[in-house]
Parts: sequence; structure tokens; C-alpha cells
Amino acid sequence: MAGDYYETLGISRDASQDEIKRAYRRLARKYHPDVNKEPGAEDRFKEVNRAHEVLSDPEMRARYDRFGEAGVASGAGAGYGSDFGDMGGFADIFETIFSGFGGMGGTTSTRRRTGPVRGDDLRLDLKLEFREAIFGGEKEIRIPHLENCNVCNGTGAKPGTGARTCPTCNGTGQVRRATRTPFGSFAQVSVCPTCNGDGQVIEEKCEACGGAGRKQETKKLKITIPPGVDNGTRLRVAREGDAGSRGGASGDLYVYLFVEEDAEFQRDGVNILSEITVSYLQAILGCKLLVNTVDGDVEMTIPAGTQPNTVIKLEDRGVPRLGNAVSRGDHLITVKVDIPTRITQEERELLEQLAHLKGESTGKGGLEGFLGKMFRG
Repeated sequence: MAGDYYETLGISRDASQDEIKRAYRRLARKYHPDVNKEPGAEDRFKEVNRAHEVLSDPEMRARYDRFGEAGVASGAGAGYGSDFGDMGGFADIFETIFSGFGGMGGTTSTRRRTGPVRGDDLRLDLKLEFREAIFGGEKEIRIPHLENCNVCNGTGAKPGTGARTCPTCNGTGQVRRATRTPFGSFAQVSVCPTCNGDGQVIEEKCEACGGAGRKQETKKLKITIPPGVDNGTRLRVAREGDAGSRGGASGDLYVYLFVEEDAEFQRDGVNILSEITVSYLQAILGCKLLVNTVDGDVEMTIPAGTQPNTVIKLEDRGVPRLGNAVSRGDHLITVKVDIPTRITQEERELLEQLAHLKGESTGKGGLEGFLGKMFRG
């Protein structure tokens, strides 16, 4: 049974045609039977060749992505030893992977690049405020990318003109010269420098894009930030990357999010952490206080006898879970107790009376010890 073609080439399922081509060249160099004499190299070479044959053809790749091997079985190509005129044949292998070595004796056919090329993916780093990351919302961004020229509709030719066959390569998109290698005599093939592999040259270039067919534009976009995103969250905006060439699809835009720190709150996964300071009397007697949360002020009860560094939980006041905004974490509040270093004479007298009732000694260091015992219950 055939393995996964993407795994065979060591690429992701959304790899571009350029990435497929690079992976193919690298592996074919490594496993070609004329180079690698190790057992199993020829079989591996056949697998790489077959994977490239399917994934380099947009139509076959689409069928493979949808139906697997069954969707492309009728188009199966042979590996090493097949008809040299086939995509997977010996001749094209050298022509396309060995940095331009064509078939033996220079008799191979060449193939110009006429198919559509997908545009490049783009990356944008976006900073969010603490609360924006928690609750999400819409953000307007500006992204510079390549767009198809609206004057020439992406052809690169001046309106009313067209392209002609490249005189340097006669339309093949490639130029070659004979050379000798340790494997014999080969034709070294390289991309035509005049037409850059297209096989055609533009008679009169479009003045708006200089013949490129695309030009740099800055576009405003509104993107939706889902609730609960965090540092490093990646959002994919389909078809907002660079425009493709020769009618190829646009690439995608990937937005990487970075969340600014907050002066009051910290985040621990889906939980929010903060601190509150109460007086020693509030800690001893208990009280109700308004505390700040990401949702606004919330009344919280400090139980009588609360010890320093006690953590009180406010349920469902934390961060929404990414992808399930109705479920939220908790807000965890650490209670700090403020013990005064100086007190008035009246306060001292009252505290000494309380110490006397508790049977505690007073004097230098006595008050601190007395309060400490009270907090320990």
C-alpha cells in the first residue's frame, strides 16, 4: 500500500509548489540509483518520484487530498526504469533535480513553466492589549502584499499587446549545454535568463506594474480575534497573502498574536491572577470589598480570620477557553495582610487590652507576636 505522499517528501499538506519541488530535488539526489547504491535506494527513489508526480500536478493533488491513492490510481506513473518521456522517467529526473543535468546524450525534451504558481504566504505580528486577548473582537490591520495589476490583469503586458516566443530558448523556458560528469555525458539545463523559464517574453511591458503582472499594495483588513487567544496564537486569513502568478491562487496571511502585560492582572492558562491588600483588622474580623476583575468591579467576601496569602477564587471570572467562549477559567485573588509598623497611642492601648484578655505578654516585640498568634488561629 502506498504511503502518504506528503510524508514521503517530508512536507506539510499545505506546502507550496516551490516547497514540493525543493523537497523532490533533495530526495531524488539522495536516492537516485546512479548515485546511491545502498539496498532499498531504488525503491525509495520510486516512492519519491511517484509522490512528486502526484503532488506537483494541482489537479491530481486535489484528487489525492480528497480520495487518497484511490483518486490518482489511474494516473500512476512508473519509477526508475519507466518510459523516459514520462514525468517520472530517468531523463526528467536529471533535468529537474540535478541542478539542471538533463538526460544522457542531451536528447531529453524540455518543459517550460506554464502552469499557475501560488502566491507566497505572509506573516504579520500583531500586539493585543490584555483585555483584547481575553474577550476578542475585531481589529483593523494594514498589510502590504502583492496584488494582481488591475491594468494588465496580471499578464504584465501593455493593454492591447501580448507575448511572443522567447528567442533565447525558443519557448522551452530552458537553456542547456553539454558537460561531462563522473556518471557520463549529460546536458546541463538551467532556467532561461531571458524569459525566466516562462518560454515567452512580453513585447511591451505594462507601465503600471513594469511587466511584473503584480505590484505592491497596502490593504486594510478587518480580522476577528476569537476570545481567549494568548501569546503565540496564530490566525490564518485565507487568500490574503501575495497574489499568484500566471493565474495562480493567492497565498495566505498568518497573523501571530502577542499580548501586552497588564499592570494589575496576570494570566495562568485560563485563570487570571491578582492581589488585594487588607488591613489586619479586616483580616481578623472579615469584611466585604469591591475588587477589580476583567469584567469590572465585583463584591468579594473576606472571611473572618483570613490568613496572609490566602487565595480566594472567583469562579467564571477568568479567560474564555479558546474555541468555547461560554466556558471560562477563574479569577484567583491572593490576599495580602497589611500589618502596621506604627500605631497611635490609642490603638496601642486598645491592643494591649486585647492582649491582656488573651493572656498575651506585651512590650517590645510583644504586639507583633500577639498579632502573629491571632493570624495562626
